[in-house]
Amino acid sequence: MTKSTHTISVLVANKFGVLARVAGLFSGRGYNISSLTVNPTFDPSVSQMTIVTSGDEAIMEQIEKQLRKLVDVKKVVNLSGGGFIEREMALFKISVPDATAQAQIIQFAEIFEGKVIYVDKHQLGIEISGRSDKIDYFMMLVKDFGILEMARSGRVAISKKNPEEI
Repeated sequence: MTKSTHTISVLVANKFGVLARVAGLFSGRGYNISSLTVNPTFDPSVSQMTIVTSGDEAIMEQIEKQLRKLVDVKKVVNLSGGGFIEREMALFKISVPDATAQAQIIQFAEIFEGKVIYVDKHQLGIEISGRSDKIDYFMMLVKDFGILEMARSGRVAISKKNPEEI
C-alpha cells in the first residue's frame, strides 16, 4: 500500500482539552502530524481543525475511526483527493548580501504574488500565501540567499462540496 499525504477536517466542540485529546490520539498511536491548524467557525461553540498527516488507506481509516470516537468530535472529513481548497501563509526573513540579491528576491516575491513586508539593509521580510507546494517552491528558490527565519501557518482547508453532501 502507498503512503500518501492526507488533509483531514475535524469539527470539534470549542472546549478546553480537545486539542490535547486529538494530538494525544496521534502521538499515542505513533502517527505523525505534518501540520495542524485550529480556527473558530461561524458557530462560536465549534472549532475547525485541519490536520495534515500521512499513511496508507488502512492507517487513514483507523485515524478517522479513532477521531470519530472522541467525545467532543462532531464531524471528520478526509479532504484528500483534490476535492478541497487549501491555503497556507508563510513569513520569510531572508539575508540580502547586496542590491542585486535584494532585487532578485523582490522579483521572486512578485512572481509568487507575495508581499515585501520588511526592508533592511541586510535582510528582507516576505509574506507568501497560497497552496503549500507554492510556498515550498518559493522557499527552494530563496534558500541559497540564506533564510534567516521562517514561520508557516499550516494548512487551512475547506471542501469544495456543499456541507450536506459531505
